[in-house]
Amino acid sequence: MGNLNIAVLGPAGYAKDLGKKGTESDITFYNLKKGEDTVTIIEPTRYPERLAPLFYAASMADAALVVVSEITPTLGEWVLMLDEARVERGYIVLRNYLSPGDVAPLFRGTVLERYEFVEEDPIALRDLLLREAHARISVPPAAGTVGAIPIDHHFNVRGIGTVILGGVVRGGIRKHDTLKVYPGEQAITVRSIQKHDDDFDWAAEGDRVGLALKNVESDDLDRGFVLSDDPAIRTGTTIEARATLVKYWPAPLTAGTVLHLGHWMQFIPARVEAVRDDGDWRQPTLTLALEKDLVYLPGDTAVLHYLEGGKLRIAGHIELA
Repeated sequence: MGNLNIAVLGPAGYAKDLGKKGTESDITFYNLKKGEDTVTIIEPTRYPERLAPLFYAASMADAALVVVSEITPTLGEWVLMLDEARVERGYIVLRNYLSPGDVAPLFRGTVLERYEFVEEDPIALRDLLLREAHARISVPPAAGTVGAIPIDHHFNVRGIGTVILGGVVRGGIRKHDTLKVYPGEQAITVRSIQKHDDDFDWAAEGDRVGLALKNVESDDLDRGFVLSDDPAIRTGTTIEARATLVKYWPAPLTAGTVLHLGHWMQFIPARVEAVRDDGDWRQPTLTLALEKDLVYLPGDTAVLHYLEGGKLRIAGHIELA
């Protein structure tokens, strides 16, 4: 039994031929299942008018399927996002007589350089994704394992109560576990766990889950909140971190610039308070003042976005200490 989370970047609605539509908002989920193996397909519905859905799709993805019909600035933005979010595995479908040589200069030096070119055949693509899901064996978490689940959707279900949807990004959880909601550290209990509409007693890293919760109301939650029992979790509205800017970034960052920091399911405005570059302006140390608490684990990476950047809206990434 395994699950693959895959971002599909291509023409709007392309994923409808790969799976059954599930939750739909600014990101749309499609579900593919065969036996005990499942594929969660994520499509950034409200992109490109909004950049956040593209980040969310990349952030949740174990792999990506990139459908290239023409070489455009949008394709360039996909490449930057997948590279900065470190989506290391993927597949590329070429259309309109494009060849691998046509896209090679754009992909060079990025994670897409290692993606596999595949034919555009929905049946073959579904089989390919299910085979990769099958290889990702999910096993019950060992005793004492701690987990973290960023929330992407939450709602109230009559007769059940508060339900959240999210992905297990670290460790694992079990039914009846007591977790904390970050930010704020409110204690909640996991009443039940579902994976692709089936009930389970546990979930492990890489699983997409629906959790019924005790001791919290849906109205008290928000996208980007994190459920966790990991003592290493950190929160804060001031971050000092080393940044690496994309190679196309034209000039040094300056104090007063407003960026958006993307991490897990969080997309938070962050004002640059101070910049120290030690002679290399493409790798500065930034002090950022965030509009609200960032929830993270030390060693994580967060993507920097600049929404006023026109055709260059992805600035780079930072390493969270």
